Amino acid sequence: MNSSRKPSNLHLQRNLSSEIGPFIALNQQVFGELLTFVDFAEKFTIGFVEINFTPDAEILVEALKTNPDCQEIQFVTMNFSDANLRFIKDEILKILPTIEIESNKKLVLIVQGLEKSIGVYGDYPPVLQDLNFVRDAYKRTVPHPILFILPDYALTRLAKFAPDFWAWQSGMFRFQTPQVTKDYAINETQNTERIVNRLEPPEKQERIDLLHRLLMEYKPTGHHPTGENLRNCSNILHQLGVAYLSKNEPIKAREYLEEAKKIANEFQYSTFHAEVLNTLGDSYRQERQFDTAITYYQKSLSISQQLQNPRGEIAALFKLGNAYRDLRQFTQATTFYQQRLEIEQQIGDRYSSASTYHQLGTVAQNLREFEEARHCYQQALTIRIEFGDHYSSGGTYYQLGRVAQNLREFEEARRNYQQALAIDIEFGDRHSSASTYHWLGNVAFEYREFEEARRNYQQALEIWIEYQDRYNQNYSYHQLGMVAEELREFEEARRNYQQALAIKIEFGDRYSQASTYHNLGIVDQKLGEFEQARRNYQQALVIKIEFGDRYSQARTYHNLGSVAQDLGEFEEARRNYQQALAIYIEFSDRYSQAITYHALGTLAEAEENYAEARVNLQTALEIYVEYKDEYWGAITREALERLPE
Repeated sequence: MNSSRKPSNLHLQRNLSSEIGPFIALNQQVFGELLTFVDFAEKFTIGFVEINFTPDAEILVEALKTNPDCQEIQFVTMNFSDANLRFIKDEILKILPTIEIESNKKLVLIVQGLEKSIGVYGDYPPVLQDLNFVRDAYKRTVPHPILFILPDYALTRLAKFAPDFWAWQSGMFRFQTPQVTKDYAINETQNTERIVNRLEPPEKQERIDLLHRLLMEYKPTGHHPTGENLRNCSNILHQLGVAYLSKNEPIKAREYLEEAKKIANEFQYSTFHAEVLNTLGDSYRQERQFDTAITYYQKSLSISQQLQNPRGEIAALFKLGNAYRDLRQFTQATTFYQQRLEIEQQIGDRYSSASTYHQLGTVAQNLREFEEARHCYQQALTIRIEFGDHYSSGGTYYQLGRVAQNLREFEEARRNYQQALAIDIEFGDRHSSASTYHWLGNVAFEYREFEEARRNYQQALEIWIEYQDRYNQNYSYHQLGMVAEELREFEEARRNYQQALAIKIEFGDRYSQASTYHNLGIVDQKLGEFEQARRNYQQALVIKIEFGDRYSQARTYHNLGSVAQDLGEFEEARRNYQQALAIYIEFSDRYSQAITYHALGTLAEAEENYAEARVNLQTALEIYVEYKDEYWGAITREALERLPE
């Protein structure tokens, strides 16, 4: 992909000598001063060179090496681009003995890449702490002039955090950036938000690094941008916010977004102002602070309405719908999606309506209106195929897979997930492939292919860890807990559930905590810790009632019935099973009804009410046969066969 191409690679593919002339012409005076410095520098002498972009640093090094005035100087470049570097002197001392020093030439060391370990933010980088602490040792051990080539922001941090070392400088040389380099950097940072999200972590970091370098062009340390520079600066700040959000760093993102908002306030009621407010909302949504996110989205919508900007309106309405969906306020979410769809139809934006149909599908799916969800997803897929948007089609295949799985059409689900995974792999979208592996694991789990399920969940978990996506890791830990539970590895199951629960609590995701409390209850129950199991089920039930999730309450009522049955509290067990059954009938979930009829059958058997037991077990068996579930069908037949005549 073009987005992964490094600026330095672009220059290295060209003839550097052709770049030297224009670069030196732009920086003639400072280049002359640098030549004088390297000519007179002796023993340990420090010079700092400010260059914001790596390609220009390559040009400068080539210019020094080929300059006639430097014929008696041997330049050796040392590139320290390890972000975890701490001891620079030690690294230099490793390299020095390997250098074949040319006779009658002065050795000048050029150090590049330290900006990676210096970083952009945070207190006291370890590399600068050490640089300041051991500065006296350089005189004894590195008896050569050193040129440190760094961008503006790294030099500012070096001066702040290594002041003693900074004070030893004998020269400071600031080079201007050629327009061709700026233009290339701007072009590289104009990718859409969707493209940024698809980049792998190293490429995201590379983009952030490029944006910081570009920011220094329009907002050098100690300067306040004005005019066109101010607009460019605000756009870069916004792009930095988007980039940090793509790395799931919402607090860091807000540092730049708040700065962008201050500038946008000077151009109030602009499309850019609305866009920044939307992204600020995204930063709060990522932290699951949905009410705050909604406030920003509403402000953005208001601006776009005042500007009569339908594109801005549909952007804000989409985000409002997503936030209300996250809050499980599905009626409100649908209202916003429908408003967006109406505007898209008015302006003839058929392509954008695909995303709206897709989201309407997710709402219908949450409401267990699976055929309606399928209809919406298929509308979205038709439009995406029509417009040749193969990448976005992957997300819709994924959701169609989930609908099929909800309908227990597991082969159809697997086919759709595999379609989605093929597209993820084709586009190098590893982050999206994690969710697809996860749900392929769920299909394998339904087929009781537990080792296959575990492999898929672990594949998903590895990717989410790689992308530092801590929140999504909870899903894999939860499902790995379920696999371990089925394999009777109960302590392993408990560890995984507790990992999932800790993440949910960390992110304030109270609703999702219910499912993990429920599953911890299952583990407790299987370990014979019935009172602890009851406490966990009741904790889950309280949350489900709090969020009005009536359907999910059924599963917890069922398990509270099971615990009561284990404790010999048969009337309490029956009340809970009947609560569960009533909800499953209300939601027309026939398959889950079978599970509860089976439980009522075993309860009646324990009470020696064999006639009632037979009726309930026979009802369960009929449903299992209907759904072609041979595993549970066999278990139910065995239960029927052991009943006395």
